[in-house]
Amino acid sequence: MDAVGVVCLAVAVVLVPGIFWVWDSWERMKRQGQAGALGSGSRTLLVIAHPDDEAMFFAPTLLGLARRRHRVFLLCFSAGNYYNQGETRKKELVQSCDVLGIPPSSVMIIDSRDFPDDPGVQWDTEHVARVLLRHIEEHDINLVVTFDAGGVSGHSNHVALYVAARTLHSERKLPEGCTVLTLQSVNVLRKYLSLLDLPFSLLRARDVLFVLGSEEAARAKRAMSCHRSQLLWFRRLYVLFSRYMRINSLHRL
Repeated sequence: MDAVGVVCLAVAVVLVPGIFWVWDSWERMKRQGQAGALGSGSRTLLVIAHPDDEAMFFAPTLLGLARRRHRVFLLCFSAGNYYNQGETRKKELVQSCDVLGIPPSSVMIIDSRDFPDDPGVQWDTEHVARVLLRHIEEHDINLVVTFDAGGVSGHSNHVALYVAARTLHSERKLPEGCTVLTLQSVNVLRKYLSLLDLPFSLLRARDVLFVLGSEEAARAKRAMSCHRSQLLWFRRLYVLFSRYMRINSLHRL
């Protein structure tokens, strides 16, 4: 056997068990269903800051919850009017949600000067928390999903939602049995590995991990394509390479 053959055999010996371990772990996690972290009920509220957050960051979660037959509501805290496209973006959000299985009647968009789409403005934590709690109580929500402290992209509006949810949780203001899951932020390298990040996600997953197969990934891309006003060249690259279009790791507060 020549040197190239020896190298190929060595690589196969190392990689093949790893591939099977990743696949087995993924399948085992899907079978187990992570029921404890997802709570005992099926009324979920996804809390986002801007139209397109649901597709860019949370599509695996939404499609994963659909597998588990959760009834999902969406609360968007702004119309995404940073470039005066608010009315267009609200329509795009409703279209995207329809692709992801959320009917228009379950989509709530706050279009208020109190919550401007602006990374340079800090939203008032108490105000955000009051609005969030009102929607949780009105819709009898038992699972809240939102950003973590890193906000995935570091956007201050994303972080504001996490701070408000954490405040409600720490002050014990959430209804009994209501769980909060936050989307894990990762470094830039992992962010653009797409499915190649799966081994790292499996090793670091604490509570819930959603991974999309090819058909669901195509559906996530269709949802993102609804946001035509936002599909600049760099976002098209994001759709191709970002792990958040295929993998969501969520942690419980």
